[in-house]
Amino acid sequence: MMNYEETLEYIYNRMPLFQMVGKSGYKEGLDSMIALSERLGSPHRSFKSIHVGGTNGKGSCSHTLASLLQQHGFKVGLFTSPHLKDFRERIRVNGEMVPQSFVINFIEKHKAFFEECYPSFFEVSFGMAMDYFRQEKVDYAVIEVGLGGRLDSTNIISPILSVITNISLDHQNILGDNEASIAREKAGIIKQATPVVIGESQGEIRQIFLEKAEAMNAPIFFADETSVQKLGEEIIDDVPYQLFKIGEKKVQTPLMGDYQMKNMTTCRIAFDLIRIIERLDMTEEEIQKGFMNVIPNTHLLGRWQILSRKPYTVCDTGHNVGGITYVAKQLRNTPHEKLHIVFGMVGDKDVSHVLELLPKEATYYFTRASIKRAMEQDKLQALAAEKGLKGNSYPTVKEALSAAQKNAGPNDLIYIGGSTYVVAEIL
Repeated sequence: MMNYEETLEYIYNRMPLFQMVGKSGYKEGLDSMIALSERLGSPHRSFKSIHVGGTNGKGSCSHTLASLLQQHGFKVGLFTSPHLKDFRERIRVNGEMVPQSFVINFIEKHKAFFEECYPSFFEVSFGMAMDYFRQEKVDYAVIEVGLGGRLDSTNIISPILSVITNISLDHQNILGDNEASIAREKAGIIKQATPVVIGESQGEIRQIFLEKAEAMNAPIFFADETSVQKLGEEIIDDVPYQLFKIGEKKVQTPLMGDYQMKNMTTCRIAFDLIRIIERLDMTEEEIQKGFMNVIPNTHLLGRWQILSRKPYTVCDTGHNVGGITYVAKQLRNTPHEKLHIVFGMVGDKDVSHVLELLPKEATYYFTRASIKRAMEQDKLQALAAEKGLKGNSYPTVKEALSAAQKNAGPNDLIYIGGSTYVVAEIL
């Protein structure tokens, strides 16, 4: 029998994952996923699920909804992607990663099927998650869409609630080159007579969601129709929190990105619907603890994560136009003397438009994560120079960060990002 490292090597080499190789690792359609699910005995039918899609914010929302359900005492499965450090981050029950032994045994048990049917990496990891959640007898599973929605492997589930956070340009080579076509793909998770929460209305996109919901007879709710304001920030037991007023309710979160105001509004509206659908008798105090405990409950990483105070050092997994728009704004609003940006991207993103959003006054440390999709640091540096961004290039993330730390004064700000994989390498 293979050990854990050998099992991972088999998964990565036999079923190249999209995150590492790009479009060649993406498999369109549900036939293969349905075949794998049938082989497993349709494990997704053994628990209730919440389906979370969208371009940005679906990870934060998935973890927060899982935390809220956990806080009420439920056993909660959480399936997310990509992972930052360990494959097993994708599959958690009450915050704890799937054991190595389960991963090994699952692959050994179904290896002959994989050799015959060639499922994708994502299909195998999702099938594994469903099988594990059934074994663990979870009450609920929060399932994050991998890519798109309509043809995503996760779209075999019949959730009690669907959530679509927002629409931004990302994966245009697969989903379409404008927001309307991307919205149509993501609207594919809206199910018959199943309520859906939309995080952001976004003009013409609103109509696409309304038409799909009407066709599916699905009650639809737009989270941004609820009034929301930021009340401030506070530190409790050395942990910083943002405080929001959403409608008439207050919400505190340790997720410090400015963009979390929209995510927490989406989560609050979604969770209030879950409480109605499932008749959950949950106090406001329990709900507040669910929001506040999202990191200890689910071990979420990489969302405006503060790594040190002097110099103030943060990382964030924002990696497309929508995500970087928020990050760039927050960088400008965070007090600092000089700004240092450790930055790398994958080549199939809208690199040119992302670079246009970044602050020109910063010193840049261009780098690349150790994956095939990563753009060469020298090419990134050259493209950035055309946009007026100045800095040197470094062959590894570690070397880039080391150079930034060497140059930064105690009152400076260091930001690490541009790609989930850049963040993964420094965590």
